[in-house]
Amino acid sequence: MAVILLQLALYFGVLSLLAFGGMPAVMPEMQRIVVESQGWATPLEFVQLFAIAQAAPGPNVLIVSLIGWKAAGLPGAVVALLAACVPAGVLAWWIAGLWERFKDSPWRAAIQKAIAPLVVALTLSGGYVLCTPSTPDPRLWAIAAVSATVMVLTRLNPLWLLAAGGVVGGLLLR
Repeated sequence: MAVILLQLALYFGVLSLLAFGGMPAVMPEMQRIVVESQGWATPLEFVQLFAIAQAAPGPNVLIVSLIGWKAAGLPGAVVALLAACVPAGVLAWWIAGLWERFKDSPWRAAIQKAIAPLVVALTLSGGYVLCTPSTPDPRLWAIAAVSATVMVLTRLNPLWLLAAGGVVGGLLLR
């Protein structure tokens, strides 16, 4: 059990430092570790854990506590959550000071422009992982495409899209 807790701490600590835009941005790597490398969950269980974390109130980092729980019970949930929050929180606190100090610097604007496409690409790759849990399912792709289209074309609250996607997914994927 101690080995699993150490693995959870290391994996989620490193992922927290790479997660530009939140945990969905590192979803492909998280899925690789959790499903393929460590076997803590099946591809379908991973998607279900993600869905539960997204449906629950609170930040999207809750998926790590669910994975930790699945891998090592309550201690695993606590270790995974702390590992995902503490390193990123310390780094954000340190960078916030630098960011404010160099607020008029031209390189700050360049970094802000460069990070946006990175976050989009990482988030899209996370969506790809979620739409292909084991074998590609066109129904999941259709739900994602319709949701993305509605999001771009309207000002509808994303929570409505999440709810609609859950209902449609529940009906289509029985």
